[in-house]
Amino acid sequence: MKGTGSDLGFDLDFKPAHGEPVPVADGIERITVNNPGPFTFHGTNSYIVGGRSVAVIDPGPEDEAHFQALMAALKGREVTHIAVSHTHRDHSPLARRLKAATGALIVAEGPHRAARPLHEGETNPFAESSDMDFRPDIALADGDRVEGDGWSLTTILTPGHTANHAAFGLEGTGIVFSADHVMAWATTIVAPPDGSMSDYMASLESLLARDDRLYLPGHGGPVVEPSAYLRGLRAHRRMRERAVLERVRAGDAAIPDMVRAIYATTDPRLHGAAALSVLAHLEDLLERGQVETDGAPLLSGTYRLAPGGAS
Repeated sequence: MKGTGSDLGFDLDFKPAHGEPVPVADGIERITVNNPGPFTFHGTNSYIVGGRSVAVIDPGPEDEAHFQALMAALKGREVTHIAVSHTHRDHSPLARRLKAATGALIVAEGPHRAARPLHEGETNPFAESSDMDFRPDIALADGDRVEGDGWSLTTILTPGHTANHAAFGLEGTGIVFSADHVMAWATTIVAPPDGSMSDYMASLESLLARDDRLYLPGHGGPVVEPSAYLRGLRAHRRMRERAVLERVRAGDAAIPDMVRAIYATTDPRLHGAAALSVLAHLEDLLERGQVETDGAPLLSGTYRLAPGGAS
């Protein structure tokens, strides 16, 4: 997706202010970890919600400077809950240390898991990025509420980026902490087996059914026109799906060939991630009977149109 910040509903001039609490809305502060990178933008955002009694959303990686920044910002306040959106290592590991320091309860959808089992001969490219030791004190279902002094968070399950991904809506404000499902600076990675394109698209629809005014994501600045932005994300994924189908129709049977054609102007160093995105689309198309493959869908597989599956 391309355009100006005003076109897309967000501020392109995001300033992370690493280690410093930044007020972003009434009763909400953001502290950004100094862990910039190709998958984290300027760093992971942790949020503090509340006044005297607070929740911390996505405490972040095991990072000493960030832990000290959080503890300084929390000084004199009771921390009742630590809400974790998902179990990638840039979001969840510090929850354990923060719990030990504050006595807060860790709440999340559940431990890390893949969206589907590994196929024979397949390896998980993001295995090292996953916090396999994470266990919440309370497992959250869709619609469950976590409440504190003057605030209430509603769980919005949004699988797709990971199977256990959740967003959190701050009741009475129209604000959603969208984590990695919706970010302003880039589209989220949907990479099998951890991620699922069909789940991701269904989660977009769940968010579109709401009427929120502001998203505070896991990386980068706020999305200030979320409904329009969600529609743009949906259109972008549908366009990418059509591109994949067009390459299969043109005779490209292997994912590397599809990537070279679809991502011709993309830095070749990113083609590995692009291949996983193509695989996610192919898995979704297989489930819907649009394409076929022999055996399990793999990066090394060969693909063809299903009879009558795509005209």
